[in-house]
Amino acid sequence: MDDADKSMREGGASARDFVGSLAKGLGVIEVLAGAPAGLRLTQVAEATGLTRAGARRLLLTLVAEGYVRQEGRNFLLSARLLSLVRTWLGGSSIWAHAQPVMRAVSQALGESCSAAVLEGEDVVYVARVAGRRIMSVSLGPGARLPAYCTSMGRVLLSDLDEAELARFLDKAAIRANTPKTVTDRQALAARVAMVRRQGYAIVDEELELGLRSIAVPVRAPGGRIAAALNVSTQSARFTCEEMRQIVLPCLLDAARKIEDFLALQ
Repeated sequence: MDDADKSMREGGASARDFVGSLAKGLGVIEVLAGAPAGLRLTQVAEATGLTRAGARRLLLTLVAEGYVRQEGRNFLLSARLLSLVRTWLGGSSIWAHAQPVMRAVSQALGESCSAAVLEGEDVVYVARVAGRRIMSVSLGPGARLPAYCTSMGRVLLSDLDEAELARFLDKAAIRANTPKTVTDRQALAARVAMVRRQGYAIVDEELELGLRSIAVPVRAPGGRIAAALNVSTQSARFTCEEMRQIVLPCLLDAARKIEDFLALQ
């Protein structure tokens, strides 16, 4: 039994439902996607394990259908595939497409994964995959939390310049939610500046005792921060250093994948 038959059986479908030529054509597309400058026929055949004749037929079919273009001896993906992706992405919110990425983070770490944007003095949740319930309030899209004492808030505030941040802190209603909450405005400005330098924020029990969180930016194509992505956990489960070593790489990888979606908007 080959890999295709095995995967079809595991997925509950029979081998006769598997269209081999379509699978081979998709394989050609995947190979070309990894070569923006294009590939020659022989290179495509070698990369896909096809014969030259088989690769040629598939490439010429894709050229005829507009998914591949030929420039001399090179074959390249066309913009038609990008149009299909734009249509797919345009059918729903970017955060609907980001949900599988966030779900993978949540499942890998056993914790909740959330995304939020800045609105006024608050972060507003735009997506969330729940893990263990670790907060006294229930959160979901549309929920609001103060920006000054949350990891996502500090990441979002790090996109402000010094004057904008000063105005924000001057007007913000700041209070001590816990004994650990940083309420001094100069100290908060310093924390945000550190987030700007290091590219992530960790907030340790400043919003609620027992709650520790880490957040990273999700950047728009121009480089500005479009949203923040975070993981929240019980302080007993991860130390701050463990969050840097274990959670941060996972979050950064997820943010890059979501940025890929944003680049196609």
